[in-house]
Amino acid sequence: MAKNDDQELFIDKLKAHQRKIDADITQYAKKMRKHTKEQYGEYALIETDAFLQILERGGKRLRGSLVILGYEMSGGKNDDMIIQVARVVEMAHAYFLIIDDIQDRSDERRGGPTAHKILEKYHKEQRLNGDSEHFGMSVALNAAIAGMHAAQMILANIDAAEVLRLNASSIFNRTLSITAHGQTQDIVNGYLQDVNETEINNVMTWKTAHYSVLNPLHMGMVLAGADCHDTDAVTMYATNIGKAYQITDDIIGIFGEASETGKDQKSDLKEGKQTLLTWYVLTHGSHKDKEYLQSILGKNSVSDKELVRCQEIIRDSGALDHARTTVDQLLEEALTSLDASANHWSDEGVAFLRGLAQYLPTRMS
Repeated sequence: MAKNDDQELFIDKLKAHQRKIDADITQYAKKMRKHTKEQYGEYALIETDAFLQILERGGKRLRGSLVILGYEMSGGKNDDMIIQVARVVEMAHAYFLIIDDIQDRSDERRGGPTAHKILEKYHKEQRLNGDSEHFGMSVALNAAIAGMHAAQMILANIDAAEVLRLNASSIFNRTLSITAHGQTQDIVNGYLQDVNETEINNVMTWKTAHYSVLNPLHMGMVLAGADCHDTDAVTMYATNIGKAYQITDDIIGIFGEASETGKDQKSDLKEGKQTLLTWYVLTHGSHKDKEYLQSILGKNSVSDKELVRCQEIIRDSGALDHARTTVDQLLEEALTSLDASANHWSDEGVAFLRGLAQYLPTRMS
């Protein structure tokens, strides 16, 4: 299959998976709202609704799609069961997004208010006592916790052999732990005076590669009965793809158009986020450029002029070229490892994974 055909297959299958996952989540959300109100009342419903709003906004559903793909490419046939597991992974994503938005002080997520802002608005509209901001964050954290435990219950009761359920649950929970450590490293990096390349790489590996690519693929494969030899065979591919995904995301974060990405170009700068781009400037840039970038990172308010200057510094220092070259190298390594193990899986599954690698450098959101 030609390269363009692989990418086209990836896009088509991703959209097909997205439609299935979205339809399943819509049905699930309707039931959950009804059940929550009946069992726990209005205040529990506002918490559940905030979680479900983030879950329903979706995005491309790449993580859920990779669950389905890992299952199908390993010979799995229970479509109803694996769509539930895709939902579980997407619920975990909503859980992390809610917490991440609180930690980053973000007001918007995928074109709408973040969960804590939804709940802060509720507090104001209902004229409740106390601090609306604290109320919003407090209830949003409960929404994330409740949503995650609901996901765990779904996973514990899927229609699969007990040993497969236990294996999938073990992989899932191990990933949640790794991701939490990756998020901590990401936060700490923003407070360090000097960040080294290893600390940047740890975030890409622990926070993105495991969580966004390796975990969903492994969960799907294990539920189809794949053994350790098969899951190990995809690990190098998934790790490199995940790191390339994060670097691409960081590039989009500061250079992408907000109208296309749904993300404020200034958010990473205001957060003080340390990425491969900023690391390169602070390591290889001129003294003047380093000082300027450091003065902007973590600043509460960043002007349009300051954003443009930071973009110029990232380009002129060679950081943008370095990041793109690194993405190309990671994708080449991913494809090499995929080709070496292609006989483990279906041809269509391998083509999907190859298409994902070809798609990453072209994505805008």
